Amino acid sequence: MLMTRSLSGRAAGVVTTALLTATMVTALSHTATAAEDTLGSAAAAKGRYFGTAVAANHLGESAYAGTLDREFNAVTPENEMKWDATEPTRDTFTFGAADQIAGHAQSQGMKLRGHTLVWHSQLPSWVSGLGASDLRTAMNNHITKVMQHYKGKIYAWDVVNEAFQDGTSGARRSSPFQDRLGNGFIEEAFRTARTADPDAKLCYNDYNTDGVNAKSDAVYAMVKDFKARGVPIDCVGFQSHFNSASPVPSDYQANLQRFADLGVDVQITELDIEGSGTAQANSYANVVKACLAVTRCTGITVWGITDKYSWRSSGTPLLFDSNYAAKPAYTAVLTALGGTGSGDGGGGDDGGNPGAACTVGYARTSDWTDGYNGQVTVTAGAAPITGWTVTLTFPSGQKVSALWNGSVTWNGDVATVRSTAYNGSLAAGASTGFGFTVMKNGSSAAPTLGTCTAS
Repeated sequence: MLMTRSLSGRAAGVVTTALLTATMVTALSHTATAAEDTLGSAAAAKGRYFGTAVAANHLGESAYAGTLDREFNAVTPENEMKWDATEPTRDTFTFGAADQIAGHAQSQGMKLRGHTLVWHSQLPSWVSGLGASDLRTAMNNHITKVMQHYKGKIYAWDVVNEAFQDGTSGARRSSPFQDRLGNGFIEEAFRTARTADPDAKLCYNDYNTDGVNAKSDAVYAMVKDFKARGVPIDCVGFQSHFNSASPVPSDYQANLQRFADLGVDVQITELDIEGSGTAQANSYANVVKACLAVTRCTGITVWGITDKYSWRSSGTPLLFDSNYAAKPAYTAVLTALGGTGSGDGGGGDDGGNPGAACTVGYARTSDWTDGYNGQVTVTAGAAPITGWTVTLTFPSGQKVSALWNGSVTWNGDVATVRSTAYNGSLAAGASTGFGFTVMKNGSSAAPTLGTCTAS
């Protein structure tokens, strides 16, 4: 399978102390449609994220940014966090493009995946020329400096990428790291990463490991060994680049499950499937269903937004065509996620609940110079309800940096918050609620609370 990727994005956002201390923070999905009418919001309703790879140089294109903000709730920079982009000369770091992506993701409440710290490709020439001792120092310094720059802002890092050979050998790939530092370089990279940012999830990422084969067996043995010896590894990424010659394997779900059974999360990290029409749609749906069937499959990332910027553009592998029109594959993915589709606002709930009603109250629970915490209480009316929706309009300039116990979508400054799977069903007269942290940005005014709609 071809494994070169088009150059692009980078990211980092400012995460406040309030965000870091908020518990039960849900993935924020920003769209003007109903809670399950977009990829991100439908995935969030299933307890997962649905992300995309992003290129910084396309963020100025309105259709690109608009589709990103509407549909996705997680972001991976395509190339801007790789070694050649972040440390082109030794100990001189450049984060501008990555910071641009990170800032955009944070402003939209999206998760941010870091990609990638140690990889044999896209290395600046100075790295390849180092001897063993210098290379070890440079590798650990690179991991530390990049992770510390984004500390507290990255959900998960691809610490080491593509370290195993293709084929039937199960051997390590030749690289400056493998050839000069030996098999121990992966373990050392993960231990260094844990020290640099103890809160980020640390992932190993690779391709052609999607089914049970010699390569995935070798990765499995490494992860099993790491878990047994206490080497810090939290997740394994499965790139999932598919086409007619390399289709979704029949044992895809079983392979994800066996890794999850080792005690790590599994993530689909670079999904794209060449093709069109029903065949492509069915393949995408099967990938989504496999992830949903594995409890520890925490999210899916497609490798790009639109076919026109895909590294495999001639194979039209993504969910949106070159004009940003949703393809049958998009509908299949949304349906597999349980979304209502078509952006119609999700007006009904399979017949609805005619007696459903709810009321809301608002209180500011804490206040400080730059921000405040708010709490909205939702109370069911005279009949039980199975879900609720509340709107809040925030004063211009204020930014919601965290929200918990609700699934949120955005239309400008208007937040539409919907119940989650665990707090939507209320007995008559019972109450629940959701909270949020706001950065004031010069305005201390309270949000305007809209009506509560129940189902």
